[in-house]
Amino acid sequence: MLGGRGALAAGAASERETGVPWGRLAAGLDGRLIRPGQARYPQAALLYNSRFASLRPAAVAVCRGSDDVARCLEFTRAHRVPFAMRSGGHSYGGYSSSPGLVVDVSALATVEVDPRRRTAKVGAGAQLIDLYDAVARHGLVVPGGTCPTVGVAGLAQGGGVGVLARRYGLTCDHVIAARAVTAAGDQIAVGPDAHADLWWALRGGGGGNFAAVTSFRLSLEPAPPLALFSLQYPWARAAAVLEGWQQWIATEPDETWSNCQLFSEGTAGLLVQVNGVYCGTPAELGRRLARLSRYVGPPGSSFVAGDDYLEAMKVEAGCASLTVAACHTAGEWPGGTLGHAAYAAKSSYVGAPEDLGRTAQWAAAVERLARDAPYLGGGLAFDGYGGAVNRVASDATAFVHRDKVAGVQATYSWGSGSSPGEVAAGARWLRWLGAEVIDPAEGAYVNYIDPTLTDWARAYYGANLARLSRVKARYDPTDRFRFAQSIPLPARG
Repeated sequence: MLGGRGALAAGAASERETGVPWGRLAAGLDGRLIRPGQARYPQAALLYNSRFASLRPAAVAVCRGSDDVARCLEFTRAHRVPFAMRSGGHSYGGYSSSPGLVVDVSALATVEVDPRRRTAKVGAGAQLIDLYDAVARHGLVVPGGTCPTVGVAGLAQGGGVGVLARRYGLTCDHVIAARAVTAAGDQIAVGPDAHADLWWALRGGGGGNFAAVTSFRLSLEPAPPLALFSLQYPWARAAAVLEGWQQWIATEPDETWSNCQLFSEGTAGLLVQVNGVYCGTPAELGRRLARLSRYVGPPGSSFVAGDDYLEAMKVEAGCASLTVAACHTAGEWPGGTLGHAAYAAKSSYVGAPEDLGRTAQWAAAVERLARDAPYLGGGLAFDGYGGAVNRVASDATAFVHRDKVAGVQATYSWGSGSSPGEVAAGARWLRWLGAEVIDPAEGAYVNYIDPTLTDWARAYYGANLARLSRVKARYDPTDRFRFAQSIPLPARG
């Protein structure tokens, strides 16, 4: 048993001050309870986004199994301690931390693949790079995101958009079962034949809202041949490229996934780039790109190459030359080399291909960022929807945005050398973008959760919100899974 006398001693003074018997929780865990003052605390308290480096939970429980999760939930109920669930710690709003207890499931990270049934049992704390590695060993794939250190729990519960989405759908579309711990401490199996309403809600309703998921069972697909491409264009053509790209991706077959990026790279200038992954051979991809050129003209530079699934996912993750071990955060994983990042973001959608006047607005917005915050990186990424994503009915899962041409992510990022004035200029740009350029009627993506949104519940969940509130009332009637943008309980009539 971990978390013995050292944890008790470190927390003794705080227990006297607060009346919270942290030592009792530490003694009852198979995992470890980490408190302020312990050597591991600074790392344990840190989220992926270093924007939230100042957050200081009272304790972090590194759970070793579902029994630990149940003990944590019972402890927080008995002692009225606020808590937050944490898998990968990538919440854009910092919502995977709490001033009370962080219930950390990152150690629940096993991936067990059944190649005959083409399924995988995945611990809620597994990171994307490890899931991709495990299924690739059996010649299988699962659609997911790009960041290698994102936790599966948050990704799947919010939807899970990635480079294979148009071919195979969202990550949540492949969740065939789950295990969870309810607010009452019950450990339950969840699926189409057991707690089907919760199974529906966990597929797109956002993480940390209903129950503590400890594992998922995912359906897998045979690995196809893959080809990758990256095309760059002069900035003067930015609006025309974005307009033509939207028309092209809206009419492409499922095998084609692509995004269009308009970025300010600080002192390096402005960038227009179209990237993508094609389920097929480079020769077949060449024919798809010839069709793109009829919409946007020839690129200034291009890269096209075939690759296998794992290597393609590493390329998209930005760690193409690294081992799987190295594609983890340094200090949190043996051999990890990746750093933390500081960034802020907003999201939106494109409901139908936009005309040149509208795409010129998007391009001008990136030019404004370059002018107002010339030393920050940031801009807009338009990720292609359609295909298998849009063939699922909007109410078949909790993920409602099934009629879009593209998702939009607006970001700006900064480093340790950035001045407070530069960071503030980026924040002003993002607020202006939300008020003057983004159409709130298009909605927003809950996995890019945005603390600045006003009508956030409607933006994330649309027509599925009322049903999600009813599920919330059934499984968490006292609203224990609560944070600034958690699913609200139904209004009392």
